[in-house]
Amino acid sequence: MNIVRVAAAVIQRNDGFLLMARRPSGTSWSGWWEFPGGKIESEETPFEALQRELKEEINISANDAEIWFERRYTYPDKKVYIYFFKVTNWIGEIQSCENQLLDWQDPAHVSVSPILPTNLFVLKSVLLPPVYAITNIEAMGEALFFEKLKIKLEQGIKMIQIREKNLPYDDLKRIAKIIIDKARPYNAKIIINENEKLALEVDADGVHYPAHVLKTLKMRPSFSICGVSCHNLDELKLAQALKLSFALFSPIQKTNSHPLIDPIGWEFFSECVNQLDIPIYALGGLNQGSLTTSWQNGGHGVAMQRAIWE
Repeated sequence: MNIVRVAAAVIQRNDGFLLMARRPSGTSWSGWWEFPGGKIESEETPFEALQRELKEEINISANDAEIWFERRYTYPDKKVYIYFFKVTNWIGEIQSCENQLLDWQDPAHVSVSPILPTNLFVLKSVLLPPVYAITNIEAMGEALFFEKLKIKLEQGIKMIQIREKNLPYDDLKRIAKIIIDKARPYNAKIIINENEKLALEVDADGVHYPAHVLKTLKMRPSFSICGVSCHNLDELKLAQALKLSFALFSPIQKTNSHPLIDPIGWEFFSECVNQLDIPIYALGGLNQGSLTTSWQNGGHGVAMQRAIWE
């Protein structure tokens, strides 16, 4: 089967807007919007191809480009590997060099269409942080947890799920309020596990649903952020069909909390997530060093309940 390798630039301004280009007439997928980039020649590295394509298409050179996501797509006649680079600093004035229309887009309110299917994943992922922390107060104790929370917020953590299933409701509500008060000055999002009533009462940013609840949903809940835990491809497809914000896919590796559950491993993770455009976090036996591995396998990032607080 023919293999095509592509380098694409996710060019982001300081205000968060992304540069998109519409394919000119006379080309394949004419009229569709995409991120600038193109095919990698046989003798090129992905970065060399990126720099060449940026110069040819929009007259710039990237200063700080690094591979962000690697995505794989299988078609009847070929496999396509796309290396998405994040670019926030460049040399030159952006201009159309190949008769393509250029437009800066707010990823939260994209106004151009149609968009190439291979680019949809990035538009969704750019709205979410790469690391998703899950509380572990029952194991750590409140004092140590809040000490670690302060450190992690100062280090830049941006999304935390409050998941304390054995706490009485009043204690959970009290703790949730404290976490939210500490997180808001850092613009960190707080997600409540499953309990919609609690999320509304404490003014959380969203709700994270377990897989058994996912199967009962008929439409997307009204919370601005809706996450879900998944353990197979069918659940992931359902999460995407409901237009949920993101999914967790687990367990990647064996965990102390669920030692009898067989891990899915990175190969199966990659096989599943590359079929979908919903952002998917890897979970289970991972640490901060697993982030690059998730990206290389088509994932959005990693979620952690224990290693994140160490």
